[in-house]
Amino acid sequence: MSEALKNLMDSIDQMSTKEKALAAHCLLSAMDGRADDDVEQEWLLIAEKRSNELESGKVSPTTWDQIKQKL
Repeated sequence: MSEALKNLMDSIDQMSTKEKALAAHCLLSAMDGRADDDVEQEWLLIAEKRSNELESGKVSPTTWDQIKQKL
């Protein structure tokens, strides 16, 4: 595991929901291959919707520790 990835994983718990969504978007955007504008716009809409659901309490978040236990 690279040091950059380790640092990102170590700091996930300190990020807000919107920061996590933005980080996920940036990581996906940086992958090889070009996403067309429609896909990028749809991803932003989904990320914003999920963020709003979490902040409103409509859904419950999963902690990073819970995710790591499942890996």
